Amino acid sequence: MFRSHLFLITPPDFDAETFAGPLGEALAGDDVACLLITFAADDTQAAQATAEKIVPVAQEAGVAALILNDTQIAGRSRAYGVQIDSGLEDLKLAQESFQPNRIVGVGHIKERHQAMELAELDTDYVFFNMLDLEEHEEAHRKTINFAGWWAEVFEIPCVALAGRDIVSVRKVAETKAEFVALRAGVWEHPDGLKAAVEQANAILDMVAAELKAAEEAAG
Repeated sequence: MFRSHLFLITPPDFDAETFAGPLGEALAGDDVACLLITFAADDTQAAQATAEKIVPVAQEAGVAALILNDTQIAGRSRAYGVQIDSGLEDLKLAQESFQPNRIVGVGHIKERHQAMELAELDTDYVFFNMLDLEEHEEAHRKTINFAGWWAEVFEIPCVALAGRDIVSVRKVAETKAEFVALRAGVWEHPDGLKAAVEQANAILDMVAAELKAAEEAAG
């Protein structure tokens, strides 16, 4: 039975010293496949220190920790891989350094032709939505369209970002994206991080059951 999995993204700005505890709570809530660690400032030393605090928290929970745009930080912190949003040359360098033993995903995709070109480069996943865009209550319409198209055509997994409202997980999961990403929807949830992860997974379970029922009804 097909079921999307949860892919969390750290907040745009956070303090590693105080973030580890809430993060552990969130990851203990239910099934989380990956955590993408992003950094607010262009400070390599601070980013390295942050990764070294956060990556072990993810690993202890059985979650794949990924670093945005920095193979050196990923390597030194023993993260599971990287996501490259900074261009084709950086993507190729990351693949040379990390594949096949670690994950290399790619984001910042603006059009279908670009996505198809990236698919030919044997990336481990593609990420739909821009991390520097403002998050709305619902997933961006372009993200939904990208994910639905990709899931029908390509075997490479895709990650699609839902909105600030946890209920927006449903529309993204209905595209059959392998991974549904959440950022503000988890960290700003009124009932806390663990409840957010549990609610997101309950929605993913519900969508998976509905998809299975629809397939069985279709014969």
